[in-house]
Amino acid sequence: MLLATALSGCSAVYYDIKSLFDSDSDVVDAAAVAKYWDGPRIGPGMRLDITIGTATTPPKEFKLLVDQNGDITIPYLLQDPVACDGLTLEAMKQKLVKAYSVYLRQPQVVVSFGPYDAHGVSPWGTVTVMGEVGTQGPVNMPPTMDLTVTKVLQLAGGLKPFADKTRIVVTRCDKDGKQSRIKVDLREIGEDGRFDRDILLKAGDVIFVPETWY
Repeated sequence: MLLATALSGCSAVYYDIKSLFDSDSDVVDAAAVAKYWDGPRIGPGMRLDITIGTATTPPKEFKLLVDQNGDITIPYLLQDPVACDGLTLEAMKQKLVKAYSVYLRQPQVVVSFGPYDAHGVSPWGTVTVMGEVGTQGPVNMPPTMDLTVTKVLQLAGGLKPFADKTRIVVTRCDKDGKQSRIKVDLREIGEDGRFDRDILLKAGDVIFVPETWY
């Protein structure tokens, strides 16, 4: 089964989950070097809060949704779509300042991420949960960046009856395009109180829960 990690991180890197799980190697070369997640960036499905004004005029506030093409349209001010896919908040701010400088004197622009619900897209990226869980797929990374293995498994609907709690694998891609495996044992965390083994996840991580062998 081939899997592509979702949204952020190693989104262009494909690998065989079973071979990662069975392999004795702790580091696996990626099939290709993908862009490393280096911070929140704007993308389709995200919500933006934008304020635009000047030193002498009251600001106008807009709550906008980035469309599937990665564009936004600001009512009354810019009628043409503005491309923002892949930009940081600062880059988007500078883009709008330049656009409005054509007809506003020293425009003042504030750009921030709007709130998102469980079905929205997190600007802080996602992790992907696969295998013996209630719901497979991407899970949003919270802005606090404190998502752990146990938390993400709860968000994915918990473990199925035949899930192997002792051989969970977290696959992570680094900035050089290499993948590393981290094995997580839930019984060790719960029964032995080894909460230090409940590792913090990073955007782009893939969590694989295998089926028990017995």
